[in-house]
Amino acid sequence: MNWLDRLLGRQERSSNVAKTRLQMVLTHDRSEISPGLVEQIKDEIIDVIARHLAIDPENVVVNLTRTAKESRLVAEVPLQENGRKK
Repeated sequence: MNWLDRLLGRQERSSNVAKTRLQMVLTHDRSEISPGLVEQIKDEIIDVIARHLAIDPENVVVNLTRTAKESRLVAEVPLQENGRKK
C-alpha cells in the first residue's frame, strides 16, 4: 500500500498486509537494509514509473534477494492495458 492510498483511506486486504509484512521481515533478516527503506524505495519507484507509464500501483512487488556473490533488488511493475500515459 502506498502513501496515496493511506492518505485517501483505502484499506488493503489483510492477506496482502500480512504478505507484505512477511516479505519485509525476510528482507530485513537477509540484508542490512531496513524494511522502512525498502518500502520507501518501492513508493519512489512507483512515483517515477507512473510519471511515464500507466501502471497498476496496487500490485507492484519489490523484492530484495541476496546471495554469496550479489544483492539484487527486483521490482515487478504491472502495466495497465493502455501502457503509455497520456
